[in-house]
Amino acid sequence: MASQMANIPALKELQGQLTTRMKKAVEDFRSSLLAARTGRASVHMLDNIRVDYYGSEMPINQLAQVTTPEAQLILVQPFDQGTVGLIEKAIRTSGQGFNPMHDGKVIRVPIPPMTEERRKEAVKNLAGVLEDHKTSIRNIRRDGNDAIKKAAKDKLISADDEKRATEETQQMTDAEIKTLEDMFKVKEKELMTV
Repeated sequence: MASQMANIPALKELQGQLTTRMKKAVEDFRSSLLAARTGRASVHMLDNIRVDYYGSEMPINQLAQVTTPEAQLILVQPFDQGTVGLIEKAIRTSGQGFNPMHDGKVIRVPIPPMTEERRKEAVKNLAGVLEDHKTSIRNIRRDGNDAIKKAAKDKLISADDEKRATEETQQMTDAEIKTLEDMFKVKEKELMTV
């Protein structure tokens, strides 16, 4: 179905903004899913950990090469050997339950198998993140609908155009929320599989 909003100059830019903002919310959720801890090692598990490096907060992947040579191990090789202790401390104090060890050159982060309780807790946390992102998409929809109403009030579009644009905005919202829910279901299944 071709977009009706794209045919109306007053709404073309709005549609682009709404689409961009919704896609950004979906990508942010995808990042949250990648960083979620599962029973298997993933380089993305350390994405949310920041290291205090000369007064600025830096992500680990900008200070070191992060690899997963085994299913239960993350290997962190700092570009600057002087940062080994800083990176290890950041991982240890991240609250994610990691117990990193280093030999002065490389940091090894063993990933213990997740207990049933930890799996359920991880799913519960991700469900909260899902709700936050769904709310974000609904807020974007509200902003779009407000802009459509204003355009109609200012006589830039007709009442029919307003109705079509509002319906289209709802369809975009429904599609993006379904995408979020589908991504969550896949991750939930991955988390609960032993």
